[in-house]
Amino acid sequence: MPKPDPSARRAEVLAISAKLFAENGYRATTVRDIADAAGILSGSLYHHFDSKESMIDEILREFLDELFGTYRAVLVSASDPREQLRGCVIASFTAIDARPAAVAIYQAEARTLAQQERFAYIAELLDEFRAMWRGIITRGVESGSFRADLDVDVTYRFLRDTVWVAVRWYRPDGPLLAVDVAEQYLKILEQGIARPTKEHS
Repeated sequence: MPKPDPSARRAEVLAISAKLFAENGYRATTVRDIADAAGILSGSLYHHFDSKESMIDEILREFLDELFGTYRAVLVSASDPREQLRGCVIASFTAIDARPAAVAIYQAEARTLAQQERFAYIAELLDEFRAMWRGIITRGVESGSFRADLDVDVTYRFLRDTVWVAVRWYRPDGPLLAVDVAEQYLKILEQGIARPTKEHS
């Protein structure tokens, strides 16, 4: 009989903890809750992680490393602000599809955790995110790719909130693929929802 794979079991426990943190909140979720859901004793959990804090740290680090790695690659590979925006929107919806629990945790807990020394990287990435997206909008306005009458800060907040709120309703096992949702979002963003009106002479 093959021996259990410790790394696989650790990954399973981490996935269970992510689900519980996303559904119930980080503070409301206890080590015992995680152990019970994983079918192990609370003490056995410490064979894999030294604390609940270590679990959420690993969940968020993996998610953010991947997300921001993709964002940075988009900015390097595309110089046109419109293409940069498209790439970042698609990357965001792809992250929601691939790591919905991590996205939900980040949305709920990031700003509180960022105040702690251990999670200082979150504060740095929040600043990078804001500068990145505002930079895309600013360059788009200056180059003529985007409308000249856009308020950069309002537009940034609109994009940020309307993209990431999708984690509340998008289902990875649903009928729509993440890229399909991203394309629909971009179509609405770029073309609006109203039909063009005919000019009457």
